[in-house]
Amino acid sequence: MSEPKAPTPAPGDTYKGWLFKWTNYIKGYQRRWFVLSNGLLSYYRTQAEMGHTCRGTINLATANIAVEDSCNFVISNGGTQTYHLKASSEVERQRWITALELAKAKAFRMQAESDDSGDDSTPPAAGQGAGSRNSEVQSTLRTLGSKVEDLSTCNDLIAKHGSALQRSLSELEGVRLGGETSEKIRQVTERATLFRITSNAMINACRDFLALAQTHSKRWQKALQAEREQRVRLEETLEQLAKQHNHLERAFRGATVLPASQSNPAIDSKGPVSGKGDASDEDEENEFFDACEDVQEFITVPADPKYHRRSGSNVSGISSELGMDDGTTSLDEQSLASNPESPQSQELVPVRKRRTRIPDKPNYSLNLWSIMKNCIGKELSKIPMPVNFNEPLSMLQRLSEDLEYYELLDRAAKCQSSLEQMCYVAAFTVSSYSTTVHRTGKPFNPLLGETFELDRVQESGYRSLCEQVSHHPPAAAHHAISERGWTLRQEIALASKFRGKYLSIMPLGSIHCIFEKSTNHYTWKKVTTTVHNIIVGKLWIDQSGEIDVVNHKTGDRCHLKFAPYSYFSRDVARKVTGVVTDKDGKAHYVLSGTWDEKMEYSRVMQSSRGGENGADGRQKTVYQTLKAKELWRKTPLPEGAENMYYFSTLALTLNELEEGVAPTDSRRRPDQRLMEQGRWEEANAEKQRLEEKQRTVRREREREANRAASPSEEGKESADGAEEVEIASEPSETTYKSGHQDNYKSMWFEQLVDPVTGEPTHIYKGGYWEAKEQGNWDSCPDIF
Repeated sequence: MSEPKAPTPAPGDTYKGWLFKWTNYIKGYQRRWFVLSNGLLSYYRTQAEMGHTCRGTINLATANIAVEDSCNFVISNGGTQTYHLKASSEVERQRWITALELAKAKAFRMQAESDDSGDDSTPPAAGQGAGSRNSEVQSTLRTLGSKVEDLSTCNDLIAKHGSALQRSLSELEGVRLGGETSEKIRQVTERATLFRITSNAMINACRDFLALAQTHSKRWQKALQAEREQRVRLEETLEQLAKQHNHLERAFRGATVLPASQSNPAIDSKGPVSGKGDASDEDEENEFFDACEDVQEFITVPADPKYHRRSGSNVSGISSELGMDDGTTSLDEQSLASNPESPQSQELVPVRKRRTRIPDKPNYSLNLWSIMKNCIGKELSKIPMPVNFNEPLSMLQRLSEDLEYYELLDRAAKCQSSLEQMCYVAAFTVSSYSTTVHRTGKPFNPLLGETFELDRVQESGYRSLCEQVSHHPPAAAHHAISERGWTLRQEIALASKFRGKYLSIMPLGSIHCIFEKSTNHYTWKKVTTTVHNIIVGKLWIDQSGEIDVVNHKTGDRCHLKFAPYSYFSRDVARKVTGVVTDKDGKAHYVLSGTWDEKMEYSRVMQSSRGGENGADGRQKTVYQTLKAKELWRKTPLPEGAENMYYFSTLALTLNELEEGVAPTDSRRRPDQRLMEQGRWEEANAEKQRLEEKQRTVRREREREANRAASPSEEGKESADGAEEVEIASEPSETTYKSGHQDNYKSMWFEQLVDPVTGEPTHIYKGGYWEAKEQGNWDSCPDIF
C-alpha cells in the first residue's frame, strides 16, 4: 500500500505518517502509524486506534536519535524504550529525522523554561547548568529580601518602643523622690539614650545594606538574563550542528557506500540488534541482550611534537628510542622499494592466465528449519548437510586462502628489527579473516587423505600443500614455503557447535611462521568465528576473541583483541586493537583497524597509567603515539562477486582445473565440481556417495587393525572406540591434543611433538613436489 508523502514539517507542527517498526525476529518489521506532537512520539497499529489505544510513547526531550543507513534510524530514551524504525525511502526518513530534531529542540527548551519558572527549591534537571545557576541566584535574592523585611519590621518596633521608653523616663524625672532613687533613674535614662543611639546606628547600617543589595540585585538580574540568552543561543547552535552532522553523515555514507549486495550484513540483516523490540509493543516476543559497550584496554593520545623530528639513523632501526618521525619511510618500506627482488618493484608476468569468473550461484529455495530442528546441540561435522549450505570450495582450499595477503610476510622477511617484523606478522594474522566477511557458505568437509596444492612460485614466489590428516576429530595440516625467506605451517582442527540461532566455530591448533634470515619463530592461534541468524534473518559473520602472537626467539609479543560486534557500541564494527611489546613488556607499537578492511600501526613514544578506569577498576594505560600509518588494506572484491559466493580474486582460481595435481586434490572432487557448475541435485547425490564410501573404508581399516591386535588389545581398542564417540560429541582443545582417532597414516605429513609448543602436530615430511615432477602418484589412496 502506497502512502502519500507528507510535506516537510515546520517547527511546532504535528507530524504523522506510516513507518516500519522492528518487533522481533519472528515478525520482523511491522507497519505502524506514528504521530509526533508536543515533543512526544507515539505510535498505533492503525489510524483508527488514535482515539482509544496508544501502543507506546517516547518523550523527545530526553531521547537520542541515531541514523543507521539510508532508510533506518533509532530512537531511544536511554532506558527500556528503544524504537528501531525504517522509512519507505531515504527522502521520507530525512523528513522524519528533521521533524524529530526540531521537536526535540523545542521540547528541550520548554522543559528548561518550566524548570526556571517553577519552585526554586526544587533541584534543576541534570545537564541544565545555566538554569541551575539562575535558580540559585533567584533564591539568594529572595532570601536577602525576606531578611531585609524582617530587619525593617524590627526597626519599626525598636523605634516605637524606644519612644515609649523615653516618654516614661521623662515622666519619672519630674517625680521628686529620694536621692538614691533619683540616681537610679538617671542611670536608667543614660542607658536608654545609649540604646537609642546604638539602635539608630544599626537601623542606618541596615538601610545602607538594603540599598547596596538592591543595587547589586539589578546587576545580578542582568547577568541572569545574559545567561539565559546565551543558553538559547547555544541550543540553537547545537541544533544547527546536529543538522549539519546529519547531512555530513549522509554525504559520507553516499561517498563510501557499497552496492546493495555488498553492504554491511550486520546492519542490513539487523543481526546484531538483538533487542529491537520494546516492552510497550503488544503480544510480541522480544529478546534483549545486555547493552554493554566493549571496554577498551588502553587509550592512545598524540605524542609530544618534540618526537616528530627526523632521525639521522637507519630508517629500519625503529627499535631505537626516537628513530622515526612522520616524514620517515617506516618499517623498511624504503629498502623494499629499492630491492629488485621486492614484489612491489618487480613486474611479474604469470605463467598462465587465471580465471576471473565462475558460474553464478543458482537461486534454490530450501526449508532450513526442517533440516536444522533435529541437529541442535550436535557437532557440525556430524550433521548431513546438503550442498545448498555449501560453497564450491573445500576446507583445505579455505585454509590456503590464509595466504591471500602473502605480501605481508614478504615485507616481514625484509625487516631488520624483530619489532617491525612483529607488526607485519600481526597484520597478516588479521588479514586472513578479511575473506570471511561475506562468506556465509559452508566449505566442503575434506575426505580423509584429500589434499590441495597451491603452486604460485612463478607468480608470487610461494607454494603450499594441505592434507586432511584426520577425520575424527577433523584436522588439516598445511605447509607453505616462499622463495622470499619464510615458511608457514599449521594444523587446524575445527570444533563447531550449532546453538539454534547461531553457529560457533572454534579453531584448535597453532600456526607457525619461521623466517629464514633472522630465524625468528612466531606462533599464534585463531579466534572464534560466529555465524548469526541461522534460522531467521540474513546470515552474517563475526570474529571475536584474543590472539597472542609470540616470537619465541626474542620474547617479543603482540596481543590482539577482536572486539565482538555490539549494536550499542560507539566503536567501529569489527574492530581490532593490539600492542607490540618486547620481552620486558615495554610497548613499542599500537595496532588498530578492522579485520575486514585495514590495519594501521602507531609508534609508541611514551606510556603511562591514567585516564579512565577499566572494567576491573584498574586504570588504563595511556600511550603517546606518532601519527598512524597503514600496514594492510583489503583488496576490493571482483565485479559480480555477490553472484559468485563473494569469492575474492584468489578464491576464484582455487578450484580451477590444473594438470599434474595429485588424484587426491580437491579440484578432482566430483560433488564440488558439480556444485560449481550449478548442478546441485547431482552434487548432493555424489556427496552422499563419497561420504558413504569414506565410512566403508574407515570400517575396513578398523577391522584390519582389530585383526592385527591381540585379544587383550582388542578389548582396549574397543574401549578407546567408545571413548572416541564420547569425545567427538564435544570437541575440545584437550581432545585435539590427545591425538587423532582414525588410525590413518598421512601421505605427506608425519605427526611429531612440536619442539616449540610441545603439542603433537603434523609436519610436512617432503616428497610431494618431487612426486609431482615425476608424475608418480601410485601411493595415493583412491578417495573419489
